[in-house]
Amino acid sequence: MQGGVRKRGNTWYYYFEAGKVDGKRKKIERKGGNTKKEALIALRKALDEFDKCGSTVDESNISVADYFDYWFNEYVLINCKYNTQQGYKTIIERHIKPTLGFYKLKTLTPAMLQEFLNKKYRNGFTKNTLKGFYGVLSGALKMAVYPYQFIKENPMQYTSMPKYDTRKADKENLKVITLDKFNRMIDRFPFNSNFYIPLQIAFNTGMRASEVCGLTWDCVDLEEGKIKVEKIILKKGMEWCFGTTKTVSSEREIMIGKTLIDILKKHKKYQLENRLKYGQYYSSNLYNFEEAKKQYNSTDLVCTKENGELISTDSLKYLSRVVNYELGINFNFHSLRHTHATILLEAGANIKDIQSRLGHSKLSTTMDTYSHVTSKMNEDSVIKFEQSLNSKVK
Repeated sequence: MQGGVRKRGNTWYYYFEAGKVDGKRKKIERKGGNTKKEALIALRKALDEFDKCGSTVDESNISVADYFDYWFNEYVLINCKYNTQQGYKTIIERHIKPTLGFYKLKTLTPAMLQEFLNKKYRNGFTKNTLKGFYGVLSGALKMAVYPYQFIKENPMQYTSMPKYDTRKADKENLKVITLDKFNRMIDRFPFNSNFYIPLQIAFNTGMRASEVCGLTWDCVDLEEGKIKVEKIILKKGMEWCFGTTKTVSSEREIMIGKTLIDILKKHKKYQLENRLKYGQYYSSNLYNFEEAKKQYNSTDLVCTKENGELISTDSLKYLSRVVNYELGINFNFHSLRHTHATILLEAGANIKDIQSRLGHSKLSTTMDTYSHVTSKMNEDSVIKFEQSLNSKVK
């Protein structure tokens, strides 16, 4: 792009031609300084900024730390949900910046990034956590190539995830509890205790912890026997509020049986009695659902303490500690989701129905997660086939 400088009076100006507007050439002229040298420097800077569409970032010297801040502000904060934002922020601040942040972005190599991932693997990070590191690095550096054009090539395309023993990992991560253990938990947290209702809902529906805590009575149809999952509870700063579900497919309707219907009817009556008993001291907290431009109060929540206070996902962490250390059961709240799905699979339920019930976006997710169960089902199918042949073939 051509440009030049000229003197008018005691001041030097620079000028250059921009793109055409309505078929006519547009000329830009601005003050460059008191000397020709200053005007030439200003011209070079202006041309550089114009070529980069006004970007003030020095592409040749930007550090990894500064780039990830830029990516977080320009992409993550605009396009990702709150929980995802917080997860990415943790990865960037606690892992990427301390190790790679002081390097220039253009100096990152596949070897450096592979070493970063391998070190995290050796330090004992789980497969899912390492997938998070890999995903953030890959996504951010891909955008550094295009559309941001900070680097010419994405070095992450030449790196790979360290290999995990998936059989061991699946066995450790997929905690499924027996009916006997669940009954022991219910004995410890019976009706009228804080955790009875969350335990029963998760066990009977396979809902996630944030979905259980975010359930409101307007999403429960006790006559039709349905629960509508349309939101979750999450913490922004120090306040609890409602947010959208994990994925679009997580919005779903779940059929429930007589067991849970009777439990919820009894619980709804118990809540009403507590509201009358506590009177003005019954919790009156408000919870915003910004995406739906709606506000809920404590009386709308299904999972509450006796005084109407919210039972949050933080509360469920305390529940898990009690079950682990007091009852000696290897448990986290997500175990109930896995237990629900496993019971259905072993009972012969349709895998597509289970996928819909759990809110998985892909059938492969359901199949991969519960591969140990489907393998057992395959063995049972062979046995049934052989039994059928033996009874008919002479």
